Amino acid sequence: MVAQSSAWKRFWNRGGFWRALLLAAAYLGVYELTGFLLGLVDEGVQGEEGSASHVFFATALPIIVTSILLVAFAASVGWLRELFARQSLGGRRWMWIALIVVLAINVAALLSIDYAKAPLTVVFTWLLTGLFVGFVEELVTRGFAVDLMRKGGHGEIGVALASAGIFAALHFTNLFTSTQGLGVTLLQIVYTFFFGICMFLILRVTRTLIAPMLVHASTDPTLFLHGEYPSESLLGLLPTLSTYLVIVTGAILLVAFLVGERRRSKNRLAAA
Repeated sequence: MVAQSSAWKRFWNRGGFWRALLLAAAYLGVYELTGFLLGLVDEGVQGEEGSASHVFFATALPIIVTSILLVAFAASVGWLRELFARQSLGGRRWMWIALIVVLAINVAALLSIDYAKAPLTVVFTWLLTGLFVGFVEELVTRGFAVDLMRKGGHGEIGVALASAGIFAALHFTNLFTSTQGLGVTLLQIVYTFFFGICMFLILRVTRTLIAPMLVHASTDPTLFLHGEYPSESLLGLLPTLSTYLVIVTGAILLVAFLVGERRRSKNRLAAA
């Protein structure tokens, strides 16, 4: 048993891109299977679509189950402490732009919801769901993926691109599990890639995985609720244009990050 445990830990501690991809695929498979099995629950129990009970069964519960399994995996390889410890690698001041832009959109969305039409039970259920969405998706992509890439000896450019790329790829299944078409899915993949870049920069500049988890947790529920129950407010322009704002912000910050990392690499070589 000890030998098997050591072999398990050694396998994952070698790191690398394909291990990060394997873990993300396993997470997605478990999440989709859990969602499918919970979808078999009687519709009378789930409630009508859009109701608090339906949000809980269809969206929150699969995420909650998956989060428990991911924490168990992290504990099995001894990563829990290092994942949530303060990171030694920090960021530049301009990286705060990612945090400011995403939070501005989310706060604007929260303040431009028509609460007279949105049932409080639905609002609270979505906010609870958002906490688990932020926790799970950031644990997989800014936690496990980043850690595995660094353990594999990859530079920060590769770490950032892999983390954002895996995050974007996870959303491709929406083409098959939802009614949205190919065009919407492709736009969503582009959006999630640059959203992932923003989350990676937030990880770097705050030096803690908890920060992108909380920012991400405030994104999904506020944007969904704003989309379902929008109020007539100028603030609503920000969440309405959030897809394009995040894409543009993420693209500009990615260019700045690439230039900065290459310049830092040249300076290290010159000093060596």
